[in-house]
Amino acid sequence: MDFFNSTSFLKIGGIVLAAVGVLGFLGLIGPTPEQSIFGSFWWFDNLENFAHLLLGVVGLVVAFYLPMNLHKPVTLLVGALALFFALYNLISTNFLGANLENPADLVLHLAVGAWALYSALNKKA
Repeated sequence: MDFFNSTSFLKIGGIVLAAVGVLGFLGLIGPTPEQSIFGSFWWFDNLENFAHLLLGVVGLVVAFYLPMNLHKPVTLLVGALALFFALYNLISTNFLGANLENPADLVLHLAVGAWALYSALNKKA
């Protein structure tokens, strides 16, 4: 499986994001630093858990049920969204009430954004 194409990004990223959302709601990586297996270094509050779960489900729906010609634009959008949150995290650790850990969330959003944009723009895929 090529990890660097839009469809693979949506499938793998969708599974990971949905899992992160569910694990957050179960208390393994949130909703408080005391409950996170990563402690105060990295945890997701319930707003983040909801956003991750929603984005994961949307990614999976797009990957499995929508035409392939929509995979690239959705992957580009996810990449831009991830990079937005990485840049936003440079100036604030709060977005509409959701907690953004720094540097953990910043690094994660940069990595996801780079993976998404590379996957969408990869000419070999």
